[in-house]
Amino acid sequence: MKRLAIIPARSGSKGLKDKNIKDFCGKPLIYYSIRAALESQMFDKVFVSTDSPYYAKIAESFGADASFLRSKEMASDTASTWDVVREVLAEFDKRGNNYDQIMVLQATSPLRTSKDIIEAVSLFNEKNANAVVSLAEVDHSPLWCNTLPPDHSMENFNNSRYANLPRQKLPTFYRYNGAIYLINRKELNEPQMFRHHSFAYIMPKERSIDIDSEMDFRIGELFMKNKDSI
Repeated sequence: MKRLAIIPARSGSKGLKDKNIKDFCGKPLIYYSIRAALESQMFDKVFVSTDSPYYAKIAESFGADASFLRSKEMASDTASTWDVVREVLAEFDKRGNNYDQIMVLQATSPLRTSKDIIEAVSLFNEKNANAVVSLAEVDHSPLWCNTLPPDHSMENFNNSRYANLPRQKLPTFYRYNGAIYLINRKELNEPQMFRHHSFAYIMPKERSIDIDSEMDFRIGELFMKNKDSI
């Protein structure tokens, strides 16, 4: 079974300019995902999918493959990550390099470690899974949330049976943290991915920061500088 890591790194981010190569604790943000993938030794190839020759050069300087660029269509705002994955696989198929398993590692998850990758692969194999996806516990339970009317009246805000329960007695909710998506290739053909025989790899909140804004960036740097304590 051949396993491919794909790190999506489109240029032209609108929320945070050039975030995928923005300096993060002295290195381009994308470096941390490349390093974790290579250090895990779980992949036959670590590929960075980008539309930018400059990004590709940076990726290759850190040991990743970026030997072909995304098509113009796949570099648009409307292209999904999984459309990008399919395009990458199709190109490798043409080159005679066929992969059975694919792990998508977002560049915006710099605190994900090689150990997380190894453990996700181990879970995948142990369960004979179709997919493994990383999740993290939510910061605040949605059971304490509600909508508000136009006048912001609180009259019906606390009408849930959970409203007055202490946090410790609430059921635990989880969210996608964007750090790891590991799939069998056939899962790409499923109309609803990550449903049948798919399993969660739970990561701690401290390693689940997804960089999407300047605030995320600064918080992420704080945790990175203190990573030995997490």
